[in-house]
Parts: sequence; structure tokens; C-alpha cells
Amino acid sequence: MKAVVQRVSKASVEVEGTVVGRIDEPGLLVLLGVTGTDTDAEAATLAAKIWRLRLLEAEKSCADLGAPLLVVSQFTLYGDVRKGRRPGWSAAAPRALSEPLYEEFMTALRALGARVEHGVFGGQMDVSLVNSGPFTLIVDTADLPG
Repeated sequence: MKAVVQRVSKASVEVEGTVVGRIDEPGLLVLLGVTGTDTDAEAATLAAKIWRLRLLEAEKSCADLGAPLLVVSQFTLYGDVRKGRRPGWSAAAPRALSEPLYEEFMTALRALGARVEHGVFGGQMDVSLVNSGPFTLIVDTADLPG
């Protein structure tokens, strides 16, 4: 499981011109990708890691400040561009696996006390954000301990 985490002043996601998720205060935008070998345990581990990462002003975390998160599914994080000019998507998990893990990630965040907004899984979304810093990290469960 892989996440692009951006510190934002505000962020929103629209589907067909309708805002479906929004945060209007400092927090994190999380673009979440799932691969075929990911598990519920990895979703929970990643959620806890992101919730506690000290990425906000004054080296505070979302956990410290109760700051919101906007979570958007992003299968393209597992795009393979090694050959040719067209990305391959074979490393991205199929919907039957990735959608429940996306939901599990958000459930794990909420269980930690997070305020979570989200996009529409598999939807054509327009994501808007004001990146504060700018500050962007890639967090991959393959790089996290046990």
C-alpha cells in the first residue's frame, strides 16, 4: 500500500461538479494506492503511521491537533513506466481487493479518532488543494517495519 501525503491549508474533491469531500483547515490530503498483496493489517499500520506523522506546523501530527484528512483512491500510484510510453497498471490491485482496503484504511483512521473526508472510489474526481510548504511525502508499507 502506498500513499502520497500532502500537507494542505485546504483541499476538496469533486465528482461531476459536486463537492463530495472537503477540508477547510490545515490537514493532510492522502492519495492512496493499493497493490495485490496488501492486507487489512497493512491498511491499519499505514493509517496509524500517517495519523501520527509530525507533518503539520510546529512539528505536530494530525493526532496532536485533531486535524482532518481527505483520502482519495489513486490506483495510478502503482503505474509502471519502465517500458514504452504508456503506463502499465498490473501492479494496482483490482477493485474487489482495493476498494475494501481503501475503506479499511479510512475505518482505521476513524478508530484512531481522525476526522476523515473522502472521494468516490473509482470515480472521475477533480482534486483541488493548497499545498502548505509545499510539503509532500510518499509513504509505502513496504518501507515500514513489521
